[in-house]
Amino acid sequence: MKPIRPIILAHGGAGSRTITSSQAACLRGALQVGYHLLDRGSSALVAVEQTIRILERSGLFNAGNGAHRQLDGVRRMDASIMEGERLRAGAVASIEGIVHPITAALLVMEETAHVLLVGPLATKFAKYHRIELQKRQPTRGRLSYGSMLKQMTTKGDRHGTVGAVALDRSGTVAAGASTGGIDRMLPGRVGDTPIIGCGVYADNETGAVSMTGWGESIMRVAVAKTICDRLGQGKTAGTAARWVLQKLVTRVNGSAGTLVLTPRGQFAISHVTSHMAAGWWDGKGKPTVRDQF
Repeated sequence: MKPIRPIILAHGGAGSRTITSSQAACLRGALQVGYHLLDRGSSALVAVEQTIRILERSGLFNAGNGAHRQLDGVRRMDASIMEGERLRAGAVASIEGIVHPITAALLVMEETAHVLLVGPLATKFAKYHRIELQKRQPTRGRLSYGSMLKQMTTKGDRHGTVGAVALDRSGTVAAGASTGGIDRMLPGRVGDTPIIGCGVYADNETGAVSMTGWGESIMRVAVAKTICDRLGQGKTAGTAARWVLQKLVTRVNGSAGTLVLTPRGQFAISHVTSHMAAGWWDGKGKPTVRDQF
């Protein structure tokens, strides 16, 4: 049997903005870290978590240190992670004050019998496990709820969600994502990222998917699981991604980008936005990173 060649893909968001040189460099570095872990025999799950941690820490994307603030001035972040061998998954939503929500999501999967923890008690869980805290930020003046409603947007553009998918030497796939949400969010808003089957999905029988984009539209089509279902029907990664993203546009006027990876190492990076900061590496040459695919 031919040995499985590890591969990792990562993204830093989809929208109308072009990738900056700093973001491109950060994505390349994250891909290198993730691939070297896979090359040394680490699991896809570990590679996905560690790759996303680099993007969260950088402050260059809408995740971790760079997360958007909701309209009351508070950063509330979401993350999820899933592995394809036993369909284990963990997620957090509306978590505050930590650098690495993806690690909190992993701990939910590994240390509890649950899949999703939310709000202040998710934050308490993360602090109990001593996940690194963000530096305190100055708070904004309080807005009335009516004022926040007037400022709310229905479709943010600077998505900036980060994510990764990976295939390890054992043939297991994993997927993860982490986000600070969209521009001008109402306090308590939660998007697709922590919802298994919407923002991420991973199954060794089909593949792994990590999404970025307008979360409300992604949830309404359950995009990640729908792509995996198409893979299970024998579609290629590219065909499955394009078909589901086109459905997202035609049915709900959505916008998104996706990473898709099969257990055989076939992959696709696809988006219906003008740009998507993303890349991949299988250890050959240098990592490929750009913002249009």
